Amino acid sequence: MKTDSIVIIPTYNEKENIENIIRAVFGLEKAFHILIIDDGSPDGTAAIVKGLQNEFPEQLHLVERSGKQGLGTAYICGFKWSIEHRYDFIFEMDADFSHNPHDLPRLYAACTEQGADVAVGSRYCNGVNVVNWPLGRVLMSYYASTYVRIVTGMKVRDTTAGFKCYRREVLETIELDKIRFKGYAFQIEMKYTAHRCGFQIIEVPIIFVNRVLGTSKMNTSIFGEALFGVLKLKWWSFFRKYPQKKNRPVIGHEEKTAAS
Repeated sequence: MKTDSIVIIPTYNEKENIENIIRAVFGLEKAFHILIIDDGSPDGTAAIVKGLQNEFPEQLHLVERSGKQGLGTAYICGFKWSIEHRYDFIFEMDADFSHNPHDLPRLYAACTEQGADVAVGSRYCNGVNVVNWPLGRVLMSYYASTYVRIVTGMKVRDTTAGFKCYRREVLETIELDKIRFKGYAFQIEMKYTAHRCGFQIIEVPIIFVNRVLGTSKMNTSIFGEALFGVLKLKWWSFFRKYPQKKNRPVIGHEEKTAAS
């Protein structure tokens, strides 16, 4: 089955969720392929994916890495793989259902119909839409995004969001090897770099639901990385020349390359 879209899902110990999330994405009316980047999960996550590849040989892809190497490096690996395989729309999504697969077509529509270069599944563009988070974590996340927005000058309200759709040209332009952060601040750096390169970022309101199964990888040190990292990011920007977005043909007249 051919499609122009691929969903990258990084995993580490997600055996409780991985089959269900894969089937949920493949059950959508819009066709998506999936690329799992597994960092040597000792719980057998990769083995479950390999079993499902027999059922979805053309749609489901797997890259196995040795040990935990960081969220940012997992996505960079997935971005390069997806560019090489010529997908036009490249998505980030968590495996734990905190990101609803049914929102994938909405992010896709923001890029194909509303002119977005980057579509962000946003928890904060219409109030605070987070379910089952402790109040302290909600406040920490919300005010962290506000702080990032003030420091960077971005208008994006959910600056730390990890549910996104990129046009391929964004990832081809922003020099992936120059992305420095590997953890939580990676999400901020990617948005900020796209912003400085002149790409349009549109937020799509979503409801974020805290994971039910498996163990969260979030902790206060991760938020600390984001808070201090954004100051470094702003400082580095004074010394970096950002490649700029090229003019794109009008939607409807683009030459599409559907990945198989």
